[in-house]
Amino acid sequence: MSDPYRVVTSDEEGDLEPEPKPLTAEEAVLLRARIVGFSPWHVLGVQAVAGCLVVVVVWLVSGQAAWGKSTGYGALAVLVPAVLFARGLIRQQRASAPGAALAGMFVWEFVKIILTLVMLFAAPRMVNDLNWLALLAGFVVTMKASWLAMFWQHKRKTSLTVS
Repeated sequence: MSDPYRVVTSDEEGDLEPEPKPLTAEEAVLLRARIVGFSPWHVLGVQAVAGCLVVVVVWLVSGQAAWGKSTGYGALAVLVPAVLFARGLIRQQRASAPGAALAGMFVWEFVKIILTLVMLFAAPRMVNDLNWLALLAGFVVTMKASWLAMFWQHKRKTSLTVS
């Protein structure tokens, strides 16, 4: 019976995996061109536009300013913590140790979640005649706009590299 904790080397049982070969300069350039980088500021901009649009739509459809304010507060409950998270994350990327950068990301994500919850719990005190359904609409549309922003940024990047 073989030892389950024994480390198998390529000398013992042949090549299990091929050794990685270094990329040539041309291959590295092509690989970098295919990698899509996402700007958090682009994502936040699309979220802000989506939040403004949903506020206008809710306000026009309902005809009530209180519903528009509720929707706007829901959008802000996404945007304000996300801006703080993005700013903190960009500062953490400069950390020399990868472990510190990863730990920093978790800390900023925790701060974002706590600030979001604080803003939601404070909503009844901050918005007169609060409409929770309108707040939820602003919150969800603004939050989900990040997926749309990343999709557009990916499509734009891949269309530029294909050309």
